[in-house]
Amino acid sequence: MLEIAGIRRGSQYSPNHVGNDAAIFNLTVEHLKRKGCQVKEYTEQTFLKSDIKESIIFDMVRDKDAIRKLQQEEENGKLVINSGYGIDNCTREKMTRLLVTNGIPHPKSLIVRTCDPLPVSIEFLAKRYWIKRGDFHAIHREDVTYTRNIEEAESVLNEYALRGIETAVLNEHLVGDLVKFYGVAGSDFFYWFYPNDLNHSKFGWEKINGQAIGIPFDLEQLKSICDEVAKVLGIYIYGGDCVVEANGDIKIIDFNDWPSFAPCRSEAAPYIAQCIYDWAIVHTRHQHRIFHDR
Repeated sequence: MLEIAGIRRGSQYSPNHVGNDAAIFNLTVEHLKRKGCQVKEYTEQTFLKSDIKESIIFDMVRDKDAIRKLQQEEENGKLVINSGYGIDNCTREKMTRLLVTNGIPHPKSLIVRTCDPLPVSIEFLAKRYWIKRGDFHAIHREDVTYTRNIEEAESVLNEYALRGIETAVLNEHLVGDLVKFYGVAGSDFFYWFYPNDLNHSKFGWEKINGQAIGIPFDLEQLKSICDEVAKVLGIYIYGGDCVVEANGDIKIIDFNDWPSFAPCRSEAAPYIAQCIYDWAIVHTRHQHRIFHDR
């Protein structure tokens, strides 16, 4: 029997999605148990205080100290899905650098210090910008802000500096259909939808792009891009957003480690559990080989 630790996301890191995040976690546990796994559940806080004996961990962690502990567990040879390093890569500044460096289709972007004047190079962006805190995931509505000119952008950056946020990412605003997606790397599961069609929103940002008009795009290309992003960031269970421009070009604007899967959790959970189970089998066999080689 596989013994697995599962770590829930702290409610403070599930803005407007506490129930949804709990639901996908619960379903994943249920499907793992159906496979004969024994799952011991932790909250982020109990995880920080506990000595985890299980060598296989799946998690929805967002607390910075918990992420660091996950990384330590990985360094000690444990299997962690999603990886603490992958979760850290999904913070805005690191994600932007990795996507741009690896040639992932992405809006024109700048990484700036919030206490410094905006650089002249901001002119290469469009007149409208999205400003996003660089150091962490968005947990407050103000952590991502839409601005229509440089003056508004400077005001937002000043407010970030007052909040102790040292860096921010500026993305050009893209015009086109906003598409939200969920996936499990290495599987056939991939789900997409127009968020305004389902009134699906965390902070209401989706209203900026307005109602999708159904611009044709290559779904296989989108899935391929997402699988590549998951590989670049080092995560298996993911979700995010892209914009399909008028010519059908796809650009990734956000990518998240283990989102809520709210519109498709029943369909997604078996694939998530299978992903964890398959890697757990590989990890266990590897550990057995190491033991016998000694």
